Amino acid sequence: MDLATKEQFKWKFYRLVVMLNGIILIVAIGFIALFKAPEAYRIPVFLILVFAAALCAFYFWSQYRSTREWLSKQE
Repeated sequence: MDLATKEQFKWKFYRLVVMLNGIILIVAIGFIALFKAPEAYRIPVFLILVFAAALCAFYFWSQYRSTREWLSKQE
């Protein structure tokens, strides 16, 4: 792998790591909201955050697969 390809892979990897950390953070905030939010907002906030995490996870998975395919073509 040449230097430019390594640099491109590094940025693709960093992007995936940040996205995965964001998904984990959204789920964690959802569970905290489930127990600490005001009574009327607990379930809706939890469901919205879990739904947002699921959407982000779907996008993450598609980006992961495309990055994996790109990397296999580089070898």
